[in-house]
Amino acid sequence: MGIIEVSHLKKSYGSVEVLKQISFDVNPNEVIAVIGPSGSGKSTMLRSLIHLEEVQGGSIRIAGQPLVQQGTYGKAQEIRDITSRMGMVFQHFNLFPHLTVTQNLELAPLQVKRESADAVRRRSTALLAKVGLTERADALPSQLSGGQKQRVAIARALMMNPDILLFDEPTSALDPELTGEVLQVMKQLAEEQMTMIVVTHEMGFAREVADRVLFMDGGEIIEQGTPEQLFTNPQSERTRAFLNNSYA
Repeated sequence: MGIIEVSHLKKSYGSVEVLKQISFDVNPNEVIAVIGPSGSGKSTMLRSLIHLEEVQGGSIRIAGQPLVQQGTYGKAQEIRDITSRMGMVFQHFNLFPHLTVTQNLELAPLQVKRESADAVRRRSTALLAKVGLTERADALPSQLSGGQKQRVAIARALMMNPDILLFDEPTSALDPELTGEVLQVMKQLAEEQMTMIVVTHEMGFAREVADRVLFMDGGEIIEQGTPEQLFTNPQSERTRAFLNNSYA
């Protein structure tokens, strides 16, 4: 059974269909890369998994628990319990500008989970070391590069001990020279068998790190397969055209 099971997901903004019958599963420890042109529904699909977007139809199950069934959501506490198993890393970091790096990491575990300050501090120290930012613990976000901010955002998501990490274009706001340091942290997480869904335009990362690649266009999953299958022998003309433009 997949740790994430999505079936026939539908979402519209007014008369515009953004997601059209989206169905896919994610296995535990699997890394899924989601690629496709801008406006294809990738971010909306990702955000719906963690209830930042509400869908109008279809079902999402996380570790066997229904987040939404045939367009109907459960109670608020059930939704919170299910979504707490996931962490999300956003394109624009979403750090609190008035808090230090350490305070950004520790706020949610202290306030939401009511964990002890000692346990939270041990974890934040370990995670900052993991992402190579020990020396920036007391810095404010304004004192960090874009790559450092995104590494802080990854560490912050990991502070909640999620089973699944969702990444929404984590490098698209970064200069090319800063992209590598973020992708390196993500590669390390993949090697440690973190279950990840990564919406990305980094074809090299998708090819090297993902177990499976989904190509979305026009609110649909047009094609999916291993990186080898999708990048070397795409079956859909739309996939071929997108990949040709990406490598042009």
